[in-house]
Amino acid sequence: MKQNPDYDGPILEIDRLSISFFTRLREIPAVMDFSVSVQPGEAVGLVGESGCGKSTVALGVMQDLGVNGRIVGGTIKFKGRDLAEMSQAELRDIRGNEIAMIYQEPMASLNPAMKIGKQLMEVPILHDGADEQAAYDMALQTVTDVKLPDPARILDAYPHQLSGGQQQRIVIAMALMSKPSLLILDEPTTALDVTVEAGIVELVKELGVKYGTSMLFISHNLGLVLETCDRVCVMYSGEAVEDGAIAEVFDRMRHPYTQALFRSIPLPSANKTARPLVAIPGNFPLPHERPPGCNFGPRCDYFEAGRCDAQPIPMRDAGPGHNSRCVRFEEIDWDAPPEASDKPPAPAPGAPVLKVSNLKKYYEVAANALTGGGEARVVKANETIDFEARESETLAIVGESGCGKSTLAKMLMGLETATDGTITLGNEEIQDKPIEDRGPSQVSDVQMVFQNPFDTLNPSMTVGRQITRALEVFDYGNSDDDRRQRMLQLLDLVKLPREFADRMPRQLSGGQKQRVGIARAFAGDAKIVVADEPVSALDVSVQAAVTDLLMEIQREHKTTLLFISHDLSIVRYLSDRIMVMYLGHVVELGTTEEVFAPPYHPYTEALLSAVPIADTHVVKKQIVLEGDIPSAMNPPPGCPFQTRCRWKEKVPGALCETEVPPMRNFDGHQIKCHLSEEDFASMEPVIQIAAE
Repeated sequence: MKQNPDYDGPILEIDRLSISFFTRLREIPAVMDFSVSVQPGEAVGLVGESGCGKSTVALGVMQDLGVNGRIVGGTIKFKGRDLAEMSQAELRDIRGNEIAMIYQEPMASLNPAMKIGKQLMEVPILHDGADEQAAYDMALQTVTDVKLPDPARILDAYPHQLSGGQQQRIVIAMALMSKPSLLILDEPTTALDVTVEAGIVELVKELGVKYGTSMLFISHNLGLVLETCDRVCVMYSGEAVEDGAIAEVFDRMRHPYTQALFRSIPLPSANKTARPLVAIPGNFPLPHERPPGCNFGPRCDYFEAGRCDAQPIPMRDAGPGHNSRCVRFEEIDWDAPPEASDKPPAPAPGAPVLKVSNLKKYYEVAANALTGGGEARVVKANETIDFEARESETLAIVGESGCGKSTLAKMLMGLETATDGTITLGNEEIQDKPIEDRGPSQVSDVQMVFQNPFDTLNPSMTVGRQITRALEVFDYGNSDDDRRQRMLQLLDLVKLPREFADRMPRQLSGGQKQRVGIARAFAGDAKIVVADEPVSALDVSVQAAVTDLLMEIQREHKTTLLFISHDLSIVRYLSDRIMVMYLGHVVELGTTEEVFAPPYHPYTEALLSAVPIADTHVVKKQIVLEGDIPSAMNPPPGCPFQTRCRWKEKVPGALCETEVPPMRNFDGHQIKCHLSEEDFASMEPVIQIAAE
């Protein structure tokens, strides 16, 4: 039963909310004096770094704070009624029916042992008392609405038979089945590829309009919030520090933290030499160690003792519908550019240090992987890869999950050996040498920084011991003292205090752990560092610091950096050249300027269109890819991209479906495509900066 059908005020009204968690030792305030409202049909973005209280606000709205969480001040009203005053039966009726929530990890919301159709049908049966046939028809319609292919087959599938993007669409379908008035999305696209993310974002916007649903969109990605929301609220350390209409906050920011966030993300105007990213100094305060006055004070460029730390700071009016929690916002020159960089330019790329020629990697798997029965099938993970990487160069390798980026990295590291082709490091071929057959110098020459710093450190070993262990493997020095001195120098190199040598990984933040991983990778003076999504698990402000650190070490040591990523914003900022991969093939290779300007490979064009950019002056061409990346076990014939290509009809005959395209050369810029010279010449830029 829908509550208050005639109600016409805000759908959600949070007023001066405070939420604390109680432990045996103390009360930990997680959210303080937080206010936001969501009007009918409106989408409000909630942004900020990890630990700022975004998800706690969402759980407060759902009245799902667990045994230790408690609302200690303020109110949360849904359609004018205080949720805290409702009975458990009323809350049960509202949850999932009137207020639905979509979580970050789709598999956490799906029952792995139940077919998709059954899970979707439960919603109208439980909430609306629908019969089975009506529930099935509704489920079929909703799966069609979220643009999944062959809806009847999808309803008959189990969750594990769907890709991550398809699972997330099902979770969205489930949330929308009861046509809720409020949809809370908690980082709904973090685990998805950028092209899948673009489709999900487009879908959420369309369905919001179709069903008139109000949305609270929680994200750390400012570009996504720009594309999906009408208003934004910026949180820092449990408080709202700024809120207002999107254009107002993005173009007329009035809080130093908002400004610091924007300066730490790679917008098109950033340049790694002339206008580098600016990391936010210091660390996020722990909830029980917050400073007096302004929580952001210790990290703020505009901090004034005696004013900013004198007393709690309330939200103040900073313009029509725009509020800021800063005592100095009228005095700050918000248009002043960041200080110019005094960093030396990166050295020009030198001679090639790595050559990869006609490289292939095939895996043989049984048709029935569980029983080992049936005919063996081949997974073509990498197909005829050719490139070279030069000293001091950053070569970015981009593409969706499953395109073969990590398989290539494993072959370079010696964790896999090649099926065919050559990998030449210096003057020696290493494609057939597994890591155990490589000498200490070959192992130290190619090192890796992994995506998740939490998984790559031994939890029972001190930071110093982990780095020293790497030095032992590389045969560094003649004594323990030599290695200890080198370990301390490496901590200096990655800007960690030397006393961290005696700390355990659990005592470090995510960014600090990633620095230890980088120190370990550079322990043997690596010639080539393969960085596999090294900043994607980190907050944006920490990303800036880690990215800056990688480039500084590269400048000093003339290291070659192979930067694997799906985030084209960071790639544009960081790389000298870009290699685009799709289904095991290299489909485009060129300098950063060449890859970001037409002509493009049709897949690169779609990738560029999918990148969320947090700049109101950027105009993007809208290209949403249909369908998922095909399986490497059963790739399409001809061009690997032909099943999703919007340019395919331009090519005469069935060429795209029968022949793998040749690698075309445009003055060194390589594109693997059948399109004609005229078609390439007719391509328009995907990303443009609009005139002021």
